[in-house]
Amino acid sequence: MTAERSPTDISNPFFVRFYRRTRRSAVERGENEHRRRALEGLTGRVVELGAGDGANFALYPTTVSDVIAIEPEPRFREQAEEAAREAPVPVTVRPGTAEELPLEDESVDAVVASLVLCTVPDPERALAEARRVIRPGGELRFYEHVHAEDQPLRAVLELADRTRLWPTLGGGCHPTRNTLRAIESAGFDVERCERFPFSPSIVIPKLPHVLGVARRP
Repeated sequence: MTAERSPTDISNPFFVRFYRRTRRSAVERGENEHRRRALEGLTGRVVELGAGDGANFALYPTTVSDVIAIEPEPRFREQAEEAAREAPVPVTVRPGTAEELPLEDESVDAVVASLVLCTVPDPERALAEARRVIRPGGELRFYEHVHAEDQPLRAVLELADRTRLWPTLGGGCHPTRNTLRAIESAGFDVERCERFPFSPSIVIPKLPHVLGVARRP
């Protein structure tokens, strides 16, 4: 199957291959448990930002009525469409970007962001779009890696970001973003947030992650 092409497509074949290998290691190290906790208790209609190869699909609770998975990379979309067929809830994979969601205002009960807000070119706009499409009282579920607070890791990540080494290898990922602050600045009320270190692979250091729930007032 060939994924539907879109003007919003972002082609990154190197990162797709790298990500697939890294994710196998991440699963062995317990990443699926983090994803599952980010999704537990969700209900109703959900949109997932940057769904990648569909890593979350098998973990959605059956209380979710349907998932709209937005993904700009066509190779990832093909893989996500395969994963959607095995999901316990209906999943529709659609082209698009987090900064311009193809959805109506206040049309979903929740938005899910898993390891994606580090990568989007404009996280402030992506979060504004998330707030736009979530109904009042709806949720933003987030599981993201964020900038380190302590040295020397903080300096190492800043160097890797500034020299473009990390974004080049990581499909545009910026390891120095303060995603929690960005979520609050976008007008969400953070109800729960856990911070913990996690390394998805032997070649990647333990990075601080945040996992939690924010609500649109």
